[in-house]
Amino acid sequence: MRSIDIGSRQIALRLLFFVSSLLSTHAASRCSNDGSVVRNISEIPSSNYGRDGLSHITIAGAVADRLKEVEVWLQTFAPGTRTPIHRHSCEEVFVVLKGAGTLLLGSSSSKYPGQPQEFKIHANSTFTVPINDPHQVWNTGELEDLQMLVIISRPPVKIFIYEDWSMPHVAAKLKYPYYWDQECLDSPKDEL
Repeated sequence: MRSIDIGSRQIALRLLFFVSSLLSTHAASRCSNDGSVVRNISEIPSSNYGRDGLSHITIAGAVADRLKEVEVWLQTFAPGTRTPIHRHSCEEVFVVLKGAGTLLLGSSSSKYPGQPQEFKIHANSTFTVPINDPHQVWNTGELEDLQMLVIISRPPVKIFIYEDWSMPHVAAKLKYPYYWDQECLDSPKDEL
């Protein structure tokens, strides 16, 4: 009788260990690179982070890859969707892979972003957003997704979100850590 109890406990402990290792592996896969030098982008976790029409993949980042100077995202926006009006204290480079849309770019040199400049963007185009300039990207197409490779400096990103283009810069709301970092970021970055 005792051998059955000991055998059952050993099985239960092994099963518990197996399940906990699966759970920790799943969490680790979202929050860290497995050490692979070459990875398949389609196997990197993606999410919409509660924003319909968005697909975000951090291809290489501060949290997963312990990068300090650069981060790379693949973002896909369904027709009609957009980013919030926002700014951040890092440089940003966009490469439009497919689709078409509009970049709205405000100014950081006055008290308010003001009336934004409009720039048409399309597949095989690229654009940059200077540090702290409020901006918004829209998929203005009706049928095709807008897909962009986004490169930022100084990750992880701190984002200040505006309600509209007339909101004062000082009233923009800080969102940090940002949605794709908040589950995995251990400690907040100490600078703006």
